[in-house]
Amino acid sequence: MNAPDLQLPLRDGSIPLARLIDAYMAAWTGRDTTRTQRLAFWRGALGHVPFGEVNDDDIHAAREQLAQQRGRVYSGRDAEGKVILRAKRGKLSGPTLNRYTVALSAVFTWAIRQRIAPRNFANPVRAVPAFPENPGRVRFLSDEERKRLLAACRASKWERLWLLVMLAITTGARRSELIGLRWRDVDLERRVAYVARTKNGDPKVMPLVPAVLAELQRFAPGAKPDALVFPARLRADHPMAFEDRWRQALKAARVQRFRWHDLRHTCASYLAQHGASLLEVADVLGHKTVRMAARYSHLSAGHRAALVERVMGEIR
Repeated sequence: MNAPDLQLPLRDGSIPLARLIDAYMAAWTGRDTTRTQRLAFWRGALGHVPFGEVNDDDIHAAREQLAQQRGRVYSGRDAEGKVILRAKRGKLSGPTLNRYTVALSAVFTWAIRQRIAPRNFANPVRAVPAFPENPGRVRFLSDEERKRLLAACRASKWERLWLLVMLAITTGARRSELIGLRWRDVDLERRVAYVARTKNGDPKVMPLVPAVLAELQRFAPGAKPDALVFPARLRADHPMAFEDRWRQALKAARVQRFRWHDLRHTCASYLAQHGASLLEVADVLGHKTVRMAARYSHLSAGHRAALVERVMGEIR
């Protein structure tokens, strides 16, 4: 979508930031569910300011105010399928604050590319130093934990929990990608599932291992193409709110300090431990660069050592 379609004048920095954000979101095709929330903060903090007059001091001051707020985390969905967020105990972390400025930076970059920004306009976010990024928490299932957890999922009152967890472990897909799957996205003959648009805005193909394929075939008969693979019991047009069943399975399996997102870490860690390169890990997870996959590099140290020995070992 180009600038004229959005009815924004070209080369006009007098447009209020709020209006620019609205236009950006109308054109945005990504699936990052946090983008709306983060830009809503900037809309409230600086939305009245002409975007061409927003400077790094404005952004820094607003971010300082944001740093005093408590973070919120996903806590399931209500009866109507709306997301429920609960407040965390601590304040927002440096990396999380970085995500807020990245979202704002994307708006300014878009305005430059769409020729909405004045000539020679410089993205003011680039003058705001980012907080140090930590490598991120990597928690993955041990073999024994995995066996206990999958057994607990099999015993769950929700009969599709095992399938959902197995898909997460074997594909590394995000939660939103999995619960959004519809039967039209699943190709049982080719043994793959498709995500039309990931969080990064790219399509994704997920190979299906035999155990997952067999489980999908259990539920496939009679399913309509547009039906969700993991529907709610009372409202088939909404995805299942499975969080309680998930927590019960973790407790039954005696798996502690483990989040749903750690299933994605589990997939990546297993791949790295069995010799996958960081590029291959990034490809499976759907990362655009290997930077996010670098946190798993220590798990492939043995494979790298064997590779170097095989190639370089005879050099004298």
